[in-house]
Amino acid sequence: MKIAHIETFANEFVCFVKVTTDTGDTGWGQVAPYHADITAQVLHRQVAPHALGQSALDIDHLVDLIPEKEHKFPGSYLKRALGGLDTALWDLRGKLEGKPVCELIGGTSGTIRAYASSMKRDITPKDEAERLSRLRDRFGFDAFKFRIGAECGRGRDEWPGRTEEIVPTMRKAMGDGVALLVDANSCYAPDQAIEIGKMLEQHGISHFEEPCPYWEYEQTKQVTEALAIDVSGGEQDCELPNWRWMIDMKAVDIVQPDICYLGGLTRTLRVAAMAHTAGLPCTPHCANWSMVTLFTMHLLRAIPNAGKYLEFSIEGGDYYPWQDGLFVASPYDIVDGKTTVTDAPGWGVEVSPAWLDQSSHRISSFEA
Repeated sequence: MKIAHIETFANEFVCFVKVTTDTGDTGWGQVAPYHADITAQVLHRQVAPHALGQSALDIDHLVDLIPEKEHKFPGSYLKRALGGLDTALWDLRGKLEGKPVCELIGGTSGTIRAYASSMKRDITPKDEAERLSRLRDRFGFDAFKFRIGAECGRGRDEWPGRTEEIVPTMRKAMGDGVALLVDANSCYAPDQAIEIGKMLEQHGISHFEEPCPYWEYEQTKQVTEALAIDVSGGEQDCELPNWRWMIDMKAVDIVQPDICYLGGLTRTLRVAAMAHTAGLPCTPHCANWSMVTLFTMHLLRAIPNAGKYLEFSIEGGDYYPWQDGLFVASPYDIVDGKTTVTDAPGWGVEVSPAWLDQSSHRISSFEA
């Protein structure tokens, strides 16, 4: 069974990928969001030529072959494009075998605890606490992540004093029975991150994400070694040697690969396996309601070192207008703080035909 056609359906923010074999079987995947139209070009120029005519079932071979063929172009765009192919092939295989992807990789369908993940910094501590409290009461979340510092802020806060205010405000609003996580998005140098981390520990925060510039592994390691709180990171990293280095040096307590950024499910399984060998849990990054959260749900139902919860964005169309109308039916219902992986074959979701009709379509085909 060979790959005959690779199609992309893209706009600036989202690109779905459809793979069709020479037997007429199909699978759907997705490249990473943001500048997705550029990633679609990379897929057709630098991924499709190496994949067309190859076996559709030997995914491991393709995710190794393509970066080797494109060795002069390492980095994020190639991996984002590769992830679109990889995830479409996993969907194809699931449909062929009549199994959800989680079952193909050793797991089962079922529920997953989710943490409600805020993306906002332009919100006052009071308003954020009130907003998250409403979500707790409505959907039963018992874990929340909020933002501190400024994104790549070089030590600055979003506005002076916001971090020092929001941490105790959130703890007071949520009480001791709720897990609280924070994300600094590469804001701090090590000394400042450690100082902030001590304050987080005093308020029972359990997860300190990306405290230092994510590319400075030694800085993050300093923070990890200095604090009792779990330090996490890795969402931006797309090269497996970097992951081996990060894990071997124990730069973090929790690894957070992003399936779409890293290059697909296959490569993410490799990172999760490295972390498992090192005794580290895997709590992937998945910060929107495109297919990346669905991919992550299947992964977490299968790996032995799955973290405590699934990241679940709480931002709707007012924050991410591009994520509305992607699917015929949303796969993201939250009940009692949990979401569910169904037993439907493949990823178990159907992309909206109306959305596809409005996208930019391109096809690459195999010619013997």
